Amino acid sequence: MPEDKKKLIVVIPMPNTYLLDIAGPSDVFTAADWALKEVPGSKKGGYEVLLASPLDTKSIITKNGFEITCQTKISEIDRPVDTLIVAGYSRLEMHKDHPLFKWLRDIYPKLRRVGSVCIGAYALAEAGILDGKQASTHWEFTQEFQTRYPTVHVDTNPFYTRDGNVYTSGGVSSGIDLALALVEEDYGRDIALHVARKLVLHLKRNGHQSQFSTLLQMHSMENSIAGKLHPWMMRHLADELSIEQLAEHSNMSVRNFARVFLKETGLTPAKFVEKLRIEVARKYLEDSDLTMDQIAEKCGLSGLISMRRTFMRHMMVSPSDYRRSFRTSLQATT
Repeated sequence: MPEDKKKLIVVIPMPNTYLLDIAGPSDVFTAADWALKEVPGSKKGGYEVLLASPLDTKSIITKNGFEITCQTKISEIDRPVDTLIVAGYSRLEMHKDHPLFKWLRDIYPKLRRVGSVCIGAYALAEAGILDGKQASTHWEFTQEFQTRYPTVHVDTNPFYTRDGNVYTSGGVSSGIDLALALVEEDYGRDIALHVARKLVLHLKRNGHQSQFSTLLQMHSMENSIAGKLHPWMMRHLADELSIEQLAEHSNMSVRNFARVFLKETGLTPAKFVEKLRIEVARKYLEDSDLTMDQIAEKCGLSGLISMRRTFMRHMMVSPSDYRRSFRTSLQATT
């Protein structure tokens, strides 16, 4: 494509998806197009953003009930596409023989690159585009996605992942991170930074998706040994909580306890306790004025250094950075 020609960015908005899945990347590319006119000495070219419906109608209803009207339908696109982005996915509405997947398979070889936002990775996987590739999606769907598409190498820690010319991003706002990265790839850091400043964004966010995820899904463990032990563990979190103590409290032998616990939760007792300590530490960091040392003591994390090391291993961000990012926004200002 000539350098002075606009790159056609086709965004496919899925029905019943979050508006930000669609609007976030679209606004980044639109802002970049303006930036190329505003910044002296910038490369020529820019972007044209086209919303293309995957349905028989140009009307798409988003998760919040807003109706958006696409300029076209995917079946009507008759010119070269530079970048294609699938924004979200409707697993209930997209059956396996939906025309979208054949269309994706057919157009993929003609694209410079293809990407997805949030669970839009499901559409790319269903079309076979992710076979054998690294991919990201929303952290909530890690296990389900991996089970459904075993040939895809899923990593939901990064905000976005690139494998060749295939780009996948994590939950909702990660589509903005991906779009900024694509702008930087096309037109350099200065233009991407100009866009980030214009939209009041971070050019590159600290940490990974893991800082947003829930380490333990207790609702799925209610009838397990872990679920029954959970209230007692919460009351004794500052104690050692060795496997011997846990087994004794469950009236089981250590060997049988360890076997059943792993089978029910997929975690060893020690790993479960560690994740529980971090989950509680997160809540203290978000909601309390306790010092780091006090939080480490209450959570049985053996001091500040140990707490930081364990927190970094699970959350990929330091406790202090986590507190700055997730502390309640309703504090009184002076």
